[in-house]
Amino acid sequence: MNRESYRFIERLPLFSDHRWMGYLVAIVVSFLALLTRIAVDHILPIGFPFVTFFPGIILTSFLFGVRPGIVAATVSGGLSYFFFVDPAHTAAFSRSTAVAMSFYLFVVATDILLIHLMQRANAFLAQERERNRELAETRQILFGELQHRVSNNLQVVSALLTLQRARISDEEAGRSLDDASVRIALIGKISRGLYSAEQTVQPIDDFVSRLVPDILLAAGRSDVRFTMDAQPGLMLRADAVVPFALVVAEAVNNAVEHAFADRHAPQLNVHIGSDAEAMVSVSIADDGPGLSADFAMDQERNLGLRIAKTLARQLKGVFRIETRAEGGAEARLTFPL
Repeated sequence: MNRESYRFIERLPLFSDHRWMGYLVAIVVSFLALLTRIAVDHILPIGFPFVTFFPGIILTSFLFGVRPGIVAATVSGGLSYFFFVDPAHTAAFSRSTAVAMSFYLFVVATDILLIHLMQRANAFLAQERERNRELAETRQILFGELQHRVSNNLQVVSALLTLQRARISDEEAGRSLDDASVRIALIGKISRGLYSAEQTVQPIDDFVSRLVPDILLAAGRSDVRFTMDAQPGLMLRADAVVPFALVVAEAVNNAVEHAFADRHAPQLNVHIGSDAEAMVSVSIADDGPGLSADFAMDQERNLGLRIAKTLARQLKGVFRIETRAEGGAEARLTFPL
């Protein structure tokens, strides 16, 4: 059954605001059933006086409600009795006549009762469906408001860290506050679009294409030439968005700080793909001088890289930075879909 059929059924009974129309239809249907019964009388065996009246009663009750159904049952019962149960019009209420009319009353009463119960259940389901729709709309509004407030609060925290940075003379502590402020501001900026009450996943390529320019802009490097090569169709789970975004941000910021320092219009290349084992690989490569000869990822004490490794483990993945053979450094995040 398609959606239009469900919508039609939910509107039953028809003419609920104009009941007289339902009663009129019930009478018309009863006489149409009589004409049909007369027309097929010659091909029916003896003993079927109600055969064409039952469908009319059921149809009337289903479309127009219980009361028109009762009217149709009453009129149909009288017509069937007059023309078929007692065609000689003797007015003698014999035992066979009583059995026939009792059978008729039992069948139509059962039909009307079942249809009535079905329509009550249908009305209840329609009310529940409308209530669920209203609850879903309310949830959507509250969800959006929650995301908005969380984002605003993160922006406030970032601003407070920036203000606090101005009072700190220690260079290392100042850099730590700067890094924290940038990370929190980034989370606050992207959190507005991270989740949707209706969307649990989003394309990785679309997300990265919006994320990386924001990171570069936040770092004050609008001159970086950014290119991306991505395999389409790779999706990012909602619960993986924040750690994924922070790992990518750390890789980009690392390139800005170490590979792009004192350089104009550097190149940043991002490649996104997957392998046969459903592992996603995100590679962020720069065209800088590469890593120092004594660099060891496992022994690196840089806070940002340690955070990136920890977040990668949350994704059940691995984060590495290596020197490329063709020059520059490459940060690679690998994690399962």
